[in-house]
Amino acid sequence: MRINSPHPRRVFLVGPMGVGKTTIGKMLARELDLKFVDCDQEIERRSGANIAWIFDVEGESGFRHRETHVLDDLTRQDNVLIATGGGAVLNVHNRRCLKNRGIVVHLDTEVNLLVKRTAKDKKRPLLQNADPRGVLEKLKKDRDPLYKEVSDIHVFVGDSSSRKAVTQTLNKLASAGFIK
Repeated sequence: MRINSPHPRRVFLVGPMGVGKTTIGKMLARELDLKFVDCDQEIERRSGANIAWIFDVEGESGFRHRETHVLDDLTRQDNVLIATGGGAVLNVHNRRCLKNRGIVVHLDTEVNLLVKRTAKDKKRPLLQNADPRGVLEKLKKDRDPLYKEVSDIHVFVGDSSSRKAVTQTLNKLASAGFIK
């Protein structure tokens, strides 16, 4: 499939943690013949430390600072599909980079599914507390308007299989004229 965009073949996935940006992103990148990059994994690779450690030592602000630098670099690359971290949209510079440098796909689902998908994941610092559901509800409420602000298309993946979510995303990209 050919991407029909003024941008040099750049697709960015945004959405809440646990929605499937990495899993869906890898499959979608193969379909679109793009290199897949997970922003959080790239932050870990470049810093030589995992995200939980960065949060512990530098706090969320330190992590967000690193995230902004990595995302600024990644969104300049061509022929790439980038899965962003759930909070990447919090920074206005990040939102500008996403919106102005590529096609942005907002992957979305219900909080109940996010709770289920993240329940046993100990690598998500924001959820390491007594009320992960409450955190996910608040994050969704606070971040959904920012995802909507930057996105070109919205895909409600619900509890669909990854393959079905990829097909749905491809169909919406085609309907919007972004791919042929």
